[in-house]
Amino acid sequence: MRDRVVAYAHLIRLDKLIGTLLLFWPTLWALWLASGGFPQWHFLIIFTLGTFLMRSAGCAINDYADQDFDRHVLRTKDRPITSGKISGKEALMVAGTLALTAFLLIQPLNALTKELSFFALAVAILYPFTKRFFAIPQAVLGIAFGFGIPMAYAAVLDFIPLEAWVLFVGNIFWAIAYDTAYAMVDRDDDLRLGLRTSAITFGRFDVMAIAMSYGVLFLSQVWIARLANLSNYFWLGWCLALACASYHLKLVSTRKREECFRAFRHNNWLGGCLFLGILLGVARF
Repeated sequence: MRDRVVAYAHLIRLDKLIGTLLLFWPTLWALWLASGGFPQWHFLIIFTLGTFLMRSAGCAINDYADQDFDRHVLRTKDRPITSGKISGKEALMVAGTLALTAFLLIQPLNALTKELSFFALAVAILYPFTKRFFAIPQAVLGIAFGFGIPMAYAAVLDFIPLEAWVLFVGNIFWAIAYDTAYAMVDRDDDLRLGLRTSAITFGRFDVMAIAMSYGVLFLSQVWIARLANLSNYFWLGWCLALACASYHLKLVSTRKREECFRAFRHNNWLGGCLFLGILLGVARF
């Protein structure tokens, strides 16, 4: 029984929370901006739990979709499905249960938020399969990881303003940046297996593409600061995040697996710094 519990925990990445955090930061950005400060507690609780549940469901779906590829990659060959600890059917049941729980969680929210949740689920299901045919599946990941943004605005305001879509687009480019660094770790394996990733598509321009994606993210945040009339304290978080991005570019420019993976994981700090900027920007001292 203990081995089964551990296998399920690994399936939903309880041992690797970086993905949950990368999904959580944009949701927090949106909640604070839409609320003009600290959001109501029920919004914060629902979106925090929902973020965890949907990321966990996405991991289960991803492992089911990639099981035939994962067994040929050293980094992923011991994942629960490929190692035989959990069946593909069980993984789908876990994903379905988590997604249903997340949907039940948002029942107190308005109809627009519930409608958006179906699109969020559809993108989460689609993403793992885009690696077979789409040149930059990281863009689809950005959409999946950013759906908490329009949902947060919809929940708080019952409509989705321009600033939500600016934030959403910026998040897509952030995902392209950090997940391209992640894809650089597995580039040789992905080429051998015939998969599509942004690291392969960008080729020798991979570092430049990451830099440009960060550029779009930071410009979108400046636009958000103007739209939301954030105070000058916003720039403290923005500058700290820019320092993080500069550090990441230094790491990925080596194109070493360990350094690229370190850059990917360190994006948690970048997201936190941008949240700090928004938190300070909306505060009224």
